Amino acid sequence: MDAELQKLIEAGKLTDQAAGQLEKLKPGTFCLHKSWGFGRVSEWNLLLNQIVLDFASKKSHSMQLQYAAENLMPLAPEHFLVRKATDPASIKNLAREDPGALVRNILESLDGKATAQQIGEWLVGDVFTETEWKRWWESTKKVLKARGAFSIPAKKTDPIEIRGEGVSHADELIAVFNKARLPKEQIAALEQIIKFHQQFKEPQKQLQPIVATIENMAARNQKMHPGLAFELIIARDDLLGRVPLLHTTHIGLTVSKLILEEEKRLISILPKLPAAKEKRVLQELPSALGPRWMERALYLMQKSHGRMVAQIPRLLSEAGQHAELRAMLERSIREHSATSEMLAWLCSERKDWSELVTPDLLGAILAALEREQHNTSGRAGKLYRTLAEDRQLLGDIFKKADVGIARDAMRRLQLSPLFDELTKRSLLARIIKVYPELESMITGAQPQEKTAQLIVSWSSLERRKIEYEELVKTKIPENTKEIALARSYGDLSENFEFKAAKQMQSVLMRRKAELEQMLHNARGTSFENVDTSRVSIGTIVTLRSSETNKEETYTILGAWDGDPDRHIISYQTAIGQALLGHKIGETVSLNTEHGTAQFTIVSIQSAPPDQTAPPPTLPTESAVETAMAE
Repeated sequence: MDAELQKLIEAGKLTDQAAGQLEKLKPGTFCLHKSWGFGRVSEWNLLLNQIVLDFASKKSHSMQLQYAAENLMPLAPEHFLVRKATDPASIKNLAREDPGALVRNILESLDGKATAQQIGEWLVGDVFTETEWKRWWESTKKVLKARGAFSIPAKKTDPIEIRGEGVSHADELIAVFNKARLPKEQIAALEQIIKFHQQFKEPQKQLQPIVATIENMAARNQKMHPGLAFELIIARDDLLGRVPLLHTTHIGLTVSKLILEEEKRLISILPKLPAAKEKRVLQELPSALGPRWMERALYLMQKSHGRMVAQIPRLLSEAGQHAELRAMLERSIREHSATSEMLAWLCSERKDWSELVTPDLLGAILAALEREQHNTSGRAGKLYRTLAEDRQLLGDIFKKADVGIARDAMRRLQLSPLFDELTKRSLLARIIKVYPELESMITGAQPQEKTAQLIVSWSSLERRKIEYEELVKTKIPENTKEIALARSYGDLSENFEFKAAKQMQSVLMRRKAELEQMLHNARGTSFENVDTSRVSIGTIVTLRSSETNKEETYTILGAWDGDPDRHIISYQTAIGQALLGHKIGETVSLNTEHGTAQFTIVSIQSAPPDQTAPPPTLPTESAVETAMAE
């Protein structure tokens, strides 16, 4: 032991164990610290009871001897970090010529195992750039698997380990498959076997038992988990296709037979499959179902809510069934039965279906969005985003349409509750871009169409809003369901239920438009601080008949506040209009059951204020220039 260290032990400044550890940390030695990382001992200063080290982030860092002994781990010359620091050129050369040896050195330096991320942290920056590392690691993984001396996990977060003795990658893949107990695990293991099928030296001996296991598992799962059965058989077919020496052990267990047996459940099975396997099943429809495959494909497209909406048209077109697909799309647009997914797909593919891109398409889109609004939590779907964000869509829809049809479409958009004010104005502006003469519909340049503002009480305004909410959220959705149910009965020309439901829809939509117009024009008030010097809205007026000397009292309130039994009248009534503006003592002529009569105004008082709280202030409409600029 170093003499100076021995003196420190004798003086009680160091323990024997700490001195033994410091013997391994002489100047020039490389080491690791749990916080500071990789470093090198530069000198001892035993008189000051210190050791000085150089770390990457801090040079000439001093540590007390006892602390250094307890917290520094000396590194052997063969440790990867030491080799990288002392001879970086040889490490780079090893990475090129023998990547397996380099990985082994790193793993040995990390107690035999490390994740890909840990390996990358030791190589990126000094040996590779980030891009070079990714490329190098992909090729190195294949080398490691082929050698069999490394355990390469399927998950990136699991560690790579050095095996005690070499095991071929093929044997490892078989072992992983045999350990799998769940079908999903077996499918994942089988996909790895398929990927590395060329590494099996005796494929018939090694892989034929796996084929039998897969087929038995598919047969057992078909009834309860048909989706897994499809996945297993498709994976088996992939393996048989790559290894011709293998054969099926279940004659007749094919994708086509599964389709035939599970035809009625395909609508629920297919969305659960991975996209590639869903496509494989769809491609098998013609051979499985024969002449009626197209009918089933169209049905799946109409009823599905996912990838099939895009895959099935491609399949039909490739099979020369374009006309049949077009007829189905045209009918579903006309009857407003097209799903949101179908319409979103058609909008995105409209260059190939220009004959269907007409104002009828917008009607079908709005109908689908109304259904979607009632059946979802309110989150904007793909079709809504397509209509709002595709700035060319409405232009394509109306580029050949009559101006009258465009005007009707604009009115429907104006009355629609589907869009916020800014989005609505943006949509209208896109139609106006095609028909500039319709600009007056949103600028208000037609004074003859302007409706007078209504003065209403807060309570009556609240009642109208409740009626509108019930109409939009309950009555119209229920009527929509009745229409769909009635349509399912068949022949629409003789379908009384369908006609009745459609008539009711017209009534409901008309009332909805009326309420929207009324609510738009309404100005709520609580009738406080009214002017009682003359008859005004929110006053109680006492009249005395000039003939009988009898008195009558009227409370004049808002447009929707009439209650004849309590002598509460709207200011819009004939009596209300006749009294407004007159003062106490003035005589007015009123129409009665017996003709015109004269009444003198005896008194004018304030009506009790409406106690209903006003709603939060609504945002004002954006300027039309903003909408037009879009």
